[in-house]
Amino acid sequence: MFKLFRQAQINKGVLVLLMLFIFLQMAGTLYLPRLTANIINNGVMLGDRDYVLSTGALMLLVAVGTGICSILGTYFSAHVATTFAMKTRRRLFRQTQDLSYQDFRKFKTSSLITRSTNDVEQLQSTFSMFFEMLMPAPFVVVIGVILSFHSNFMMGLIVLIASLVLLGVFAPTAYFVLPMFGKVQEGLDKINERVSQYISGIRVVRAFNRTKLESERMSGAFNEYATINIKINRIFALMMPFIQLVMGGVLVAVTWFGGLRIDRGGMLLGDMTAVFEYAMNILMYLIMAVFVMIYIPRAKVCAARIREVLDYKPEIKDGDAHIAESSELVLEFKNVNFRYQDAENRVLRDISFTCKKGTTTAIIGGTGSGKSTIARLVPRLLDATSGEILLNGINIKNIPQREERKRIGFVPQKSFLFGGTIADNLRHGNRRATHEELEQAARIAQAIDFIEEKEDKFEHVISQGGRNLSGGQRQRLAIARMLMKKPDVYVFDDSFSALDFKTDAALRKALKEVTKDSIVLTIAQRVSTIMDADQIIVLDEGRIVTIGTHTELMANCPVYIEIAKSQLSEEELANA
Repeated sequence: MFKLFRQAQINKGVLVLLMLFIFLQMAGTLYLPRLTANIINNGVMLGDRDYVLSTGALMLLVAVGTGICSILGTYFSAHVATTFAMKTRRRLFRQTQDLSYQDFRKFKTSSLITRSTNDVEQLQSTFSMFFEMLMPAPFVVVIGVILSFHSNFMMGLIVLIASLVLLGVFAPTAYFVLPMFGKVQEGLDKINERVSQYISGIRVVRAFNRTKLESERMSGAFNEYATINIKINRIFALMMPFIQLVMGGVLVAVTWFGGLRIDRGGMLLGDMTAVFEYAMNILMYLIMAVFVMIYIPRAKVCAARIREVLDYKPEIKDGDAHIAESSELVLEFKNVNFRYQDAENRVLRDISFTCKKGTTTAIIGGTGSGKSTIARLVPRLLDATSGEILLNGINIKNIPQREERKRIGFVPQKSFLFGGTIADNLRHGNRRATHEELEQAARIAQAIDFIEEKEDKFEHVISQGGRNLSGGQRQRLAIARMLMKKPDVYVFDDSFSALDFKTDAALRKALKEVTKDSIVLTIAQRVSTIMDADQIIVLDEGRIVTIGTHTELMANCPVYIEIAKSQLSEEELANA
């Protein structure tokens, strides 16, 4: 937990000011009882009005100063805790940016959200309470007990015993509660996962009339989370009466033994009053310390979950090679194999092919043949298990990811749009794009017609994920966004599947002019989409069956012929 705090690199000047104001607050808190004792002993008991007024004025000044220090201490404590939370969330976000497709199998999205929000918030609250409540407690307890012994040995002994009893009860309680906090955070992960899944799939749930079933599953997660929290709160609830009993016992003991000593002349009334205040301060700070210590086990669990992400070594790492500028551009797969983590069999087996500048390479095959995996390997969303993927002769594993991805334009199989306007989404490809450039990209992607129909046109607001658009509209905007980037390599992962044949044909025709000096890699299910490709790669069970043009494959590739015949009529086959 404190290792995370050190790594946040909080400004040392702010920490020094925080410590200073906390120390001054504690000094004032412990000095006030002594002033009270002096007023009673030397002023009230002796009838010295001037002493009462002068000491009272000093007491008021100390109280005001203590209050100001308390306010400033709280301010700097909040500043430190908030800065820690901000920097930790930033580190978590940067770490998630480096996670590959396979890394996300280890950390579920719902868990990453919980760790970045609730877990960090728990640590933020704990650190704030640590500085304000827990850190001053040892100082107040030690000095307070010493001052109590200084006033009277018996009084000091009573206060010391009460403090030790409270601490003795807390230790086993914390040990018992610690494992429960881990289950609390896991339960929160499960709730986030359930809620996210339910909201994302709400249409399917309603279409299959499964609202009741999903509600029961959600209730199960809610009940499990509530049950653990209730157990923890029951334990804490049992502690409160005990704490009150100890405080009441201290008051009775101090009053009883203090009264006896005053009656015998062995103690002054002011000293007993001071011991009262010392005892209350000590017990109050101990209670606050116990309250904070209760949260520390949960904070430790949260810190461990955060460190699990921050300490994780991403599968994909940066190299230090750089792509030399060249008029020629070549993308080459050499004996590439790929296997997903925890999978027994390889998805790709000895894949080798070459894509050159100004050419279009299409990949087609049955479901599960590995087409999308090849598409993900090019921008290094995945890394090949063995073999090489070369860009201008350099293994892309040796190129910094940022540099390599600047040259790659990728449209995934499932188009995703961000919440915001159409213009905001297109500018993900080029932040400085002009309105004319947005229009040009939308026109090439065949999206300009439906954009112009919107009342706000390019300022039309898109919901998260693009749920207020059709599948074809999302695909066209995703393609337009990629066109804004003007990459050297275009990768379309079945990006035309939601388009009608007319729009598909118009889009491919418009793309030819834009991509004539680039490499185009198209993954497709429809033969009509790839018939005019310079080379077509036919995949079957992760292996390349053959490579050729449409005409060549129709002449000698049974797998391709079977796919073509299942999609095209006899007339279309003849015309093709």
